Amino acid sequence: MNTINNTNFQFPNQKSVYIGKVREVYNINDDLLVMIATDRLSAFDVVLPRQIPFKGQILNQIATKMMNDTADIVPNWLIANPDENVAVGHLCDPFKVEMVIRGYMSGHAAREYKLGKRTLCGVEMPEGLKENDKFPEPLITPSTKADNGEHDEDISREDILSKGIVSEEDYIILENYTRALFARGTEIAAKRGLILVDTKYEFGKTKEGKIVLIDEIHTPDSSRYFYAEGYQERQDKGESQKQLSKEFVRQWLIENGFQGKDGQKVPAMTDDKIIEISNRYIELYEQITGEAFVKATTDNVLNRIEENVLQFLK
Repeated sequence: MNTINNTNFQFPNQKSVYIGKVREVYNINDDLLVMIATDRLSAFDVVLPRQIPFKGQILNQIATKMMNDTADIVPNWLIANPDENVAVGHLCDPFKVEMVIRGYMSGHAAREYKLGKRTLCGVEMPEGLKENDKFPEPLITPSTKADNGEHDEDISREDILSKGIVSEEDYIILENYTRALFARGTEIAAKRGLILVDTKYEFGKTKEGKIVLIDEIHTPDSSRYFYAEGYQERQDKGESQKQLSKEFVRQWLIENGFQGKDGQKVPAMTDDKIIEISNRYIELYEQITGEAFVKATTDNVLNRIEENVLQFLK
């Protein structure tokens, strides 16, 4: 199967290209951004050596749907989707923090809790919780937005403000937008029999100084979902939750001795493992959107993307 590992396009009025962990972003005339979702897979801030079929299309299409479904409460950067793997939007100056919000004690929060920590990003976590228990109120636990190849790091609201990373006026807006988006995302998930456990949002400013939502939203790369059916029963029995997120990839890596730490090697990924991961991404797409996933043609996939973007830019 043809997958997208990297691109090397030269679009009209192209100023620069930013290569992220899984996306490649083309600056067009310091006005538009053409964001291409590749099939690369990252975990623990490391890009894994093999790509996942249709992953980029899935992330792009979920993000687009969720942007459209939240545009009435939070403005976003999106203008159009000329290709299944492409989003075009306004050039923005991104904030150097990721707004992580957690409704349940899972993933990174649970790992910290098991170490005996009761404060995450300056926010108190209640005593007496089990892994995957619901927090009394969602917690905002920001992280720094790392440059390529570096690790995101937890940071508190107080440090963000004291270091001048974000002004207090802007940060209040980011917090309000984050809570509003999480509430809407929770409603959307509930309609599909899912629980939105935690997620992250990224924001930027347009040339006019307007704060808007950027990047992806409510995808399996940026979010964690549990199945609502049987959630409480599994918690009562101390069983693992049935979930749809990238956490199953992280758990597989942990079981095979990799957490992104120095000296650790990424375990070999078999063809069967690649197909399994692809199918899990398709499952989440269909579950969260309520729509059947339609695989785009992957014959000459780079030509397809280039032609569609060029046609749009005309």
